[in-house]
Amino acid sequence: MSDIDVIAAVLDRHHHDGTRLMQILREIQEQLGWLAPETLTSVAATVGWPRARVEGTADFYSFFHTRPMGRYRVLWSDNITDRMLGNTDLMDAMCKKLWLEPGRVSEDGLVSVDTTSCTGMCDQGPALLVNYRAITRMTPSRVDDMIELIRKEAPVAEWPAAWFAVEDNIRRKGILLDHGLVPGQALAAALERGPEKMLAEIKDAKLRGRGGAGFGTGLKWEACRNAAGHGAGAAHYVVCNADEGEPGTFKDRVLLTSHADLVFEGMSIAGLVVGAKKGLLYLRGEYRYLLEPLESALAARREAKLLGSNILGTPFEFDIEIHLGAGAYICGEESALIESLEGKPGRPRIRPPFPVTHGYLDQPTTVNNVETLAAACLIATHGSAWYLRHGTEKSSGSKILSVSGDCERPGIYEYPYGVTVRQVLDDCGAWNPQAVQVSGPSGICLAEAEFGRRIAFEDIPTAGAFMAFDETRDMFEVARNFAHFFAHESCGFCTPCRVGTTLVRNLMDKIARNHGSPYDINELFKLHRLMQGASHCGLGNSACNPMFDTLNKFRPAYERRLMSLNYEPAFDLDAALSQARQMTGRDDDAAHFSAHLQKEAEA
Repeated sequence: MSDIDVIAAVLDRHHHDGTRLMQILREIQEQLGWLAPETLTSVAATVGWPRARVEGTADFYSFFHTRPMGRYRVLWSDNITDRMLGNTDLMDAMCKKLWLEPGRVSEDGLVSVDTTSCTGMCDQGPALLVNYRAITRMTPSRVDDMIELIRKEAPVAEWPAAWFAVEDNIRRKGILLDHGLVPGQALAAALERGPEKMLAEIKDAKLRGRGGAGFGTGLKWEACRNAAGHGAGAAHYVVCNADEGEPGTFKDRVLLTSHADLVFEGMSIAGLVVGAKKGLLYLRGEYRYLLEPLESALAARREAKLLGSNILGTPFEFDIEIHLGAGAYICGEESALIESLEGKPGRPRIRPPFPVTHGYLDQPTTVNNVETLAAACLIATHGSAWYLRHGTEKSSGSKILSVSGDCERPGIYEYPYGVTVRQVLDDCGAWNPQAVQVSGPSGICLAEAEFGRRIAFEDIPTAGAFMAFDETRDMFEVARNFAHFFAHESCGFCTPCRVGTTLVRNLMDKIARNHGSPYDINELFKLHRLMQGASHCGLGNSACNPMFDTLNKFRPAYERRLMSLNYEPAFDLDAALSQARQMTGRDDDAAHFSAHLQKEAEA
C-alpha cells in the first residue's frame, strides 16, 4: 500500500473528522514512521482545517514527529526512580555501543535514543519505550541483546516477549481491588435505582475525585446533568481521564489492566446519571500496549449487551470510545484533555465556563479519574451506607497508592483513607527512609518527622504516587529532576509557567555546577511565589513545590553546593573557550578570559 493509500484509509476510517485528528495522526505515523510535510498537507485538505492548525497539533505532542526519528525510536523513562535504578548508565552504554549521541538519529536512519518523562513503570524500572511499546526491568545484558536486534533490524514484534511483560505488582488489596463483582452487576443495580436515586447515592457516599483535587463526584455529575446541551449536536458526555502522567503514579495502569470492566461500568453509571450516550476514555500514549486489550474488553461488553442500545433490556443507551494521547503531561488537566480530544494542542482552557456546562464539543461533560469511576461501582452495588463505613469522616472509601523508590516491595497498595505514611513505609519494606514524595512532583515532600501524617483529603490528599527515598539519596538531585520535568512539560500557554519553569531549571543546574550563591536560593523562593499566584493552571502553580519543600526540609543538600557568598554568573566563558584553545593549540595566559579580567582589575 502506498503512502497516499495509507493516509486515505486512515482518514476514511475516521470519516474525515478533524476532531479525531489525534487518532488520525497517530495511526498514520504508526504505519509511515513519521508525519512528513506532504502528509500534514493532505490531512489538512481532507479534514478541511488550515494546514497551520494541523501542524500546530503535530508539533505540540512529544510522540508525534514531523521529521524522521529512526526506524527504531528508543526512549528511556527519566523519572527520578528510574535514575535511582541506573537508567542513565544504561542509556549511556547503549549510545556508546551504537555510536550515537542522545537525541540524534543515526546517520543510516536506523535508530534514535533519547529520554522521555515517566512512563508509568516505576515499580519495575528502569523502563523504556521502543517504538512506543513499553519494556521493563532493563539490565546491561538486555541492552546488549537489544542492540543486536536493532542492528539486525529485527521487527519489534519479534523481540522476546518477556521484555514486554508488565506486572501488576498488587501488594495489598482493599474494597476496590478485592471487589468480587462480575461484569454488569453494578450497572444492573444502578439501572434498578434509576438516575436520580443513583445520583443521590453517590452524593450520600461522599465520593470525591481520586485524581488529586478531591472535588465531590456527586456535585460534578449533578452540575453536568442539569446543564443543557447546545445547538444541533446537543448531547452530554462522560470522559474517563486515564492520562496519569504524574511521575511515580501507575495505579490506573493496573486498574485498566486487571479491572477494565469495573472502569467501563463506572463510566456507564456516570452516563446513566448525567444523561450521556457516549463516553470517551483518554488513554496516555505511554500505555499504547493496553489499547488492543481494552478494545477487546469493550467488544465483549457490547456482545454481553452491557454497551450499546437497550442495555440489560432497558431503554438506556451508552457506548465508549478510546482515544490515545501522545506524550503530554498537561493533558491530565481536564480542560487540556478535552482540547486534545477535539484534535487540538492540549492547552488548558480559561475557566469559567467549566467542562460540566461547556466541555467536549462545547457540550456538558463530566471528566472523572479512572479510580473514581471504579469506586462508583462499589457504591452502586453496596450503597452509600456501606461505603461510608470505610475511610474517615471527610474521606470516605479507599485510596490506591503507587509505591516506588527505596523499598523492598514496590507496587500497588490499597488502604482505607486515614492510613499513616509510616504504615505504608513499613508495609512496603522501606529501608532507612529520610523522605517521601506524595502525589508526585506537584505534591508534597515529607521529612521523617511527618511520617505520622495521614493519607486523606483532610491531611495529605494525593492522586496516588508515593516515592520513598532512603538516607543515602541526595534530595537536591531529586528536586532537580522534578525541575527538569516541569520545564519539559510546560505547555507554554502562559508566561509565568513557560519562563518560570525554565528559570527554575537553570538555577538548579547552576547550583549543581557549584556556581550557586544565596542570591540564587532567594531567586527560587521569589519564583515560587510568582508562579503560584500568576500561572494559568495547576502545572505552573505547583512547579516549584519540590524546591520549596526540599529547601525548607533538606536545606543542607543545597547549602553544601554554594561555593560563594556573592553572586556568580551561571555561564563560565573561560570554560566555554577551552575547545577553541584546544583547536588553536594555545593555552598561555592571554588565551584565558580570567587573565584579561585580572589585568583590567589591576589597571
